[in-house]
Amino acid sequence: MEKDWVRAYDTQQEYIAELARAVLSDNDIESVVINKKDSSYHFFGDIEIYVKRDNILRAKLILKQI
Repeated sequence: MEKDWVRAYDTQQEYIAELARAVLSDNDIESVVINKKDSSYHFFGDIEIYVKRDNILRAKLILKQI
């Protein structure tokens, strides 16, 4: 991943990650979802959402409401 992408949000629930991605998209913020959950044990790890550094403040304000 390029250097100008920063983590804006993380969760353990896949549906919340997809909801966050959709909300960011609705607000014209490009995002990338990276699933770091363990493939054998779904209890470990997070799903992380990254946005470009220029959008981080706006993205965090939007995602705070989720």
